[in-house]
Amino acid sequence: MSTFPSRLLEGYKTFMSGRYTAERDRYRQLAETGQEPHTLVIACCDSRTAPETVFDCGPGEMFVIRNVSNLVPPYEPDDNLHATSAALEFAVQALKIRQIVVLGHGRCGGIKAALDPNAAPLSPGDFIGHWVKLLKPAAQQIQDSQLMTSGERQIALERISIRNSISNLRSFPCVKILEDRGKMKLHGAWFDISTGELWVMDPQTGDFYRPDLPLA
Repeated sequence: MSTFPSRLLEGYKTFMSGRYTAERDRYRQLAETGQEPHTLVIACCDSRTAPETVFDCGPGEMFVIRNVSNLVPPYEPDDNLHATSAALEFAVQALKIRQIVVLGHGRCGGIKAALDPNAAPLSPGDFIGHWVKLLKPAAQQIQDSQLMTSGERQIALERISIRNSISNLRSFPCVKILEDRGKMKLHGAWFDISTGELWVMDPQTGDFYRPDLPLA
């Protein structure tokens, strides 16, 4: 009989004796009153870029959607299954979240796949291949640039994908209406795994810059 992963049980033991004990009242409050997160973060499912870790947030502070390459598909109200759209709908309509951050990152495997026209499917379903086709127009333009190195093309598409996801967020009426009324803010950010640097997107120009951090 297979056993539950021991590393997870060890981590749970540490959690119960450490963080849970320190924040017991917070967890009980969340259980009784429900969640009221202040921010929705749409991030990549890459194990190296957990938003709760990057932004040092505690339980109940952020509602997080994670998928390959932190992509937001366009609004498509049909009978297909739309996990990211469903979570977005719940965050905006049910939880009343009014701050959305699309968080990309360096060395993203999904972005690398989007840039490789000869990438072989990982399975007959080719789910990743179909998913990253959301970036196909931008990827093709970058692939054709002979003036960029492979690393430059990778970073360029990682950041373009963030802008693309924000554009697709605006195709959802529940987001667009609130933003037009000044009641919704959309943000882009890019995290460099190797250096820990966080770059945020200027909402007017789309450029990325290092923000001034609050003084301790």
